[in-house]
Amino acid sequence: MKDSALIELFLNELWLGKGLSDNTVQSYRLDLTALSQWLQGQGKSLETLDSSDLQAFLGERVDQGYKATSTARMLSAMRKLFQYLYQESYRTDDPSAILSSPKLPGRLPKYLTEQQVGDLLNAPSTDIPLELRDKAMLELLYATGLRVTELVTLSTDNINLEQGVVRVIGKGNKERIVPMGEEASYWVGQFILYGRPMLLNGQSSDVIFPSKRALQMTRQTFWHRIKHYAILADIDTDSLSPHVLRHAFATHLVNHGADLRVVQMLLGHSDLSTTQIYTHVAKERLKRLHEKYHPRG
Repeated sequence: MKDSALIELFLNELWLGKGLSDNTVQSYRLDLTALSQWLQGQGKSLETLDSSDLQAFLGERVDQGYKATSTARMLSAMRKLFQYLYQESYRTDDPSAILSSPKLPGRLPKYLTEQQVGDLLNAPSTDIPLELRDKAMLELLYATGLRVTELVTLSTDNINLEQGVVRVIGKGNKERIVPMGEEASYWVGQFILYGRPMLLNGQSSDVIFPSKRALQMTRQTFWHRIKHYAILADIDTDSLSPHVLRHAFATHLVNHGADLRVVQMLLGHSDLSTTQIYTHVAKERLKRLHEKYHPRG
């Protein structure tokens, strides 16, 4: 069977059986297509390659300057693919089994101080419908720790302003209920009343935060909006990431003494170890404060 057909069979299984997001499936598609194209140049295929071929492929990527994080993602995709091909009897072995993962740097997530978050949230001009939308979205992100994808895909039945909660469908189609808080609830309510009808301009949509064309916003568009307000708030955009307010949400909760398992539930992490990074963020902040203010720091 052609490599492209095997890859699509595998991706369909991921999407249907594992409930992975479209973004993750697309990332796997790009990685595995790159592998397939390299194999064609070697006169090999997914069904005929061996472990040495995979090692050579990964080695070439390192020589070409690919980061360890990119190689780790590629290796994850390959392992899942060859496990699938072995289980479905397209291969009699798993050539990826002996491959070792690259060592990843222990990077802490980028985050903003509470003052910087306040400046960012106050940057939009709320008398402009588009910026009222952005204000509501920024407030909601910081209040709930949603992923940007989760935010832009929210529909009208996901938000209950009376109870002050938002229902989120996260990774793997897992549902969680997250409290919004008074400030975010207020601004979302203001946008729904005064900004959203003007953006929709008579068109029908279930999307809470529509674009100027009454469509669902893309993650990229909202990321550009965040950077725009960061510049207005005099925040270095190099300090930002698409998840900047999600990280700020978690970091500030931990800094103020929130239980890590509560933060885990709010973020929608399936494993507590993923959430534990924010304890390291808090420790790093305390170390910097000690160095700055202690006479022998």
